[in-house]
Amino acid sequence: MKLSVIIVNYNVSAFLEQALASAVKAMRGIEGEIYVVDNHSVDNSVAMVKAKFPQVNLIENQDNVGFARANNQAIRISTGEYVLLLNPDTLVEEDTFEKCIRFMDETPDCGGLGVKMVDGQGRFLPESKRGIPYPSSSFYKLFGLSKLFPKSKKFGAYHATYIGEDETHEVEVLSGAFMMMRRSVLDKVGLLDEDYFMYGEDIDLSYRILKGGYKNYYFPQTRIIHYKGESTKKGSLNYVYVFYKAMQIFARKHFSANNAKIFNVAVDAAIWFRAALAAVKRILGKILLPLLDFALIYAGLFALSKYWEHAVLMHRNSSFADYYFYGVLVGYTLLWQLAIWISGGYRKPVNRSKLNRGIVAGTVVILLIYALLPETMRFSRAVVVMGAVWALLAVNVLRQLLVRAHLLDLDTRRLRQRIAIVGGPEETARVLNMVQSMNVPREFVGIVTTQSLDKETPLCIGSIEDLPELLRIYQMNEVIFCAKDLPADQIIGWMNRLQDQPVEFKIAPEDALSLIGGNSIFTAEDLYTIPTQPVYLPGNRRRKRAFDIVSSLLLLLLLPLDIWFVDGKGAFVRNLFAVLGGRKSWVGLRRTSQSKETTLPEGVLHPADAYPDVAFSDEMLARTEELYVRNYRVWNDVTILARGWRKAVQE
Repeated sequence: MKLSVIIVNYNVSAFLEQALASAVKAMRGIEGEIYVVDNHSVDNSVAMVKAKFPQVNLIENQDNVGFARANNQAIRISTGEYVLLLNPDTLVEEDTFEKCIRFMDETPDCGGLGVKMVDGQGRFLPESKRGIPYPSSSFYKLFGLSKLFPKSKKFGAYHATYIGEDETHEVEVLSGAFMMMRRSVLDKVGLLDEDYFMYGEDIDLSYRILKGGYKNYYFPQTRIIHYKGESTKKGSLNYVYVFYKAMQIFARKHFSANNAKIFNVAVDAAIWFRAALAAVKRILGKILLPLLDFALIYAGLFALSKYWEHAVLMHRNSSFADYYFYGVLVGYTLLWQLAIWISGGYRKPVNRSKLNRGIVAGTVVILLIYALLPETMRFSRAVVVMGAVWALLAVNVLRQLLVRAHLLDLDTRRLRQRIAIVGGPEETARVLNMVQSMNVPREFVGIVTTQSLDKETPLCIGSIEDLPELLRIYQMNEVIFCAKDLPADQIIGWMNRLQDQPVEFKIAPEDALSLIGGNSIFTAEDLYTIPTQPVYLPGNRRRKRAFDIVSSLLLLLLLPLDIWFVDGKGAFVRNLFAVLGGRKSWVGLRRTSQSKETTLPEGVLHPADAYPDVAFSDEMLARTEELYVRNYRVWNDVTILARGWRKAVQE
């Protein structure tokens, strides 16, 4: 046996499915085996592996035993000459295993091997190559010197930034996301240290490989996508605490007593420093934008008032009192900011509609107060109106500048995604069918073909060679790659090439019902998953029943007209009264549905009837019903009934 691939999984079924699919492809032509060790996942990970990857050796743990212990379980029973530890949130290229094995065969002093890792947007991940976290290198990283002097071997030691991204080179530490090792080396230096539950075990094993007389290599001649690498909240205090406590275990094991003591003091100081930094950052994050708004709005009001005073009031032998500039204008500004805050304009990411709504509401309040004041306290309505225009302009321009400087994020959840699907005809049709059944605001732009350009196909907007230009012309902000039609190296290559474009990338694994996104393994939006608003909640039950009653009464009222548009007139009338009486619902599940939701009334129509022109497979029918049950909205019933009421003749 040449290679044993070991994947430890915990509740990331969709990512695991993609990782396994890519690993199976990469294993072709290699005598190897794949192990999945599941740490008591409560999603459908185990069932998915059994159903879709029967050739994979599955170990089902009854508890979450941690990364190190779970890997060791499989290492001990595996038989490969080489052992690869692979994260479930990865995607490997088709020739990754072959290239790595060839390099290790040709490099006998290589004890461990890591590869070039990129995130879900194609950006290089610095943890692809690292150094031992000595007290000095850890200090330089913790306090930012490594970022200031990345080419310095001294200051850039932690992430080996002095080594080029595309340069094969010796390194000290490999990433546990992809860590290929010789079994003979593991037999000599030992397996993963189970004292580490999370973080640090890969550093510990890499160090022991070096101590055993072998070398670790960074091998960028092949690439993998590592989603978690981009999304782990490494700036969070919890991450700092957990990671550097793991480093203290490492220091106690491998450093001298004095060095370990120094290291631990440095780590404790770093944790407190990062905690203080995080607290300051949180405070500044909350008050900095309001302070900038206040300065801009007040400065504009002050300038407008001075202009009005000189241009208008002085000709009337009048002027503003001093307290107007330092009291009234401050009050105006604070009222506008209070209205912005109440409307949600200071929540992040920034929603411009809420921001502008706050300015308008604040203006109305100020004008109402102005109208109620005695004549002697009414200063200038014109300044208020001009100030409102200035406030709208200033706060929006400020946010635009902050967004362009990557200091602020806009709320894009309400923006319609303009999507293109890249692949061959059959797979793009399947993925489009899947996307249309998902609860995501979107606008399908077209298909970018990987085959010869077919101008006769109305959905085809161009070939993959023209993808950069197509993105610009059609202003697309999301691209879905079909893994069935594009090898992983091409997908990664295109992501890398387009990484500076304002576009999100997703991958549709072959035969899977998920789209893997590139932002975060922990964020639901990265998978096209469904927010949980199940239909069986009492509130949703009431809304569904109310819709059935109202729509039935409306159809009954219009019965002299609508009866002529259905074929089975008797069945339609019987269904109408059955829904009105509560025995049926206008929208429900198929009788053959395997959904766990069994208490819904029988449906006259079904969720797939929202797409009358689409031919659904049984698998996709089940998927649409799952989406309907898990994320109920009355509008779904409205849409389905509006599109399918003429079919409401089934009994």
